[in-house]
Amino acid sequence: MSLTSAHRQVWLSERDCDLADLRELVERTTDRADYPHARAVEQGVLLYDSDRLRAAGDPREVRAELVRALADGPGIVVLEGAFPDPVVVDRLTAVFDALIAEQRASGAAAGDHFAKPGANDRIWNALEKAALYDPAAFADYYGNDMLALVSSAWLGPGYQVTSQVNVVNPGGAAQTVHRDYHLGFLSNEVAAAYPAHVHALSPVLTLQGAVAHRDMPVESGPTMYLPHSQRYEPGYLAWRLPAFQEYFEAHHVQLPLAKGDAVFFNPALFHAAGTNRSADIRRTANLLQVSSAFGRAMETVDREAVANAVYPVLLARLAEGAGADWAQNVIAASAEGYPFPTNLDSDPPVDGLAPPSQADLVRRALAEGLPPEALRAQLRAGAERRTS
Repeated sequence: MSLTSAHRQVWLSERDCDLADLRELVERTTDRADYPHARAVEQGVLLYDSDRLRAAGDPREVRAELVRALADGPGIVVLEGAFPDPVVVDRLTAVFDALIAEQRASGAAAGDHFAKPGANDRIWNALEKAALYDPAAFADYYGNDMLALVSSAWLGPGYQVTSQVNVVNPGGAAQTVHRDYHLGFLSNEVAAAYPAHVHALSPVLTLQGAVAHRDMPVESGPTMYLPHSQRYEPGYLAWRLPAFQEYFEAHHVQLPLAKGDAVFFNPALFHAAGTNRSADIRRTANLLQVSSAFGRAMETVDREAVANAVYPVLLARLAEGAGADWAQNVIAASAEGYPFPTNLDSDPPVDGLAPPSQADLVRRALAEGLPPEALRAQLRAGAERRTS
């Protein structure tokens, strides 16, 4: 969809999702000559030798090449040997294993956005938990230069790192194909309410990555990718459609990773973790979600207090005949309409990919005619669930 600025499409819908358009974008080769720092191209994916990147003369040139690869190229890069010292990786793996053991002993179960519960061992907010458990292991690990190189290339300075550990045990089933945070975590109905330029903006606010903490042969189910699919404009609405899921199943690529390798990809790339068909490999990856510094508001607002203050007015005005649209406008201006960031241990997704937001709670309270004290209790409980 290459429209002139005068006729640019403002809204996207499932009607815009034409598989032929996706095929035109993805059924192409990745030319290594366009990426002089790459060691090789395998199944359309760019492979980089991390030691070669470390020795490159101009880091700005390297960052520029990584941006081209993630934005306009295959949308995915593998940094081989990103962690050259296996001891650094092993120390944090030991931390992860200990945290998982603690979760199991406590009876806690961590769900997965795109896989059946129980298929994986998942540690939400592994960044904070690892730092508190073993600060030295944390510092040695996150001082890694390759993580900083690709994060600063895609997001610039001031980025924020979060981490979720995913261990797919033998027999663990694959995820469904998806795109990632932000719009990828919204239903199609909600995603379609955002204009097309927001669909284009969402991928540049986040970088997805994963560090292999154990060797990942293909039979262990490393992540499946559809190179170049990040460029498909209505992709946030397409990935749930059966025809697109079937195409992904037939045409995805899957690369083995060695312990210490890192893979980074555009969050709009169609991808999914694979099935672990091995007999004894606990496929362990530290999933990194790196966010732009610009994904935050200018002022700190206690929106819980604001929502509580205006709720009695909403109740009274609706009883007097005020319109539902008016109430929605007030809610949008007062309550937090986005459910993230949150503590996914205590505030897991329910009936979808995201927990309810403050605005959802206010809307539900109005629909049920709850008294102000009931909403106040729900908002406070929601705030406590979000606290790390």
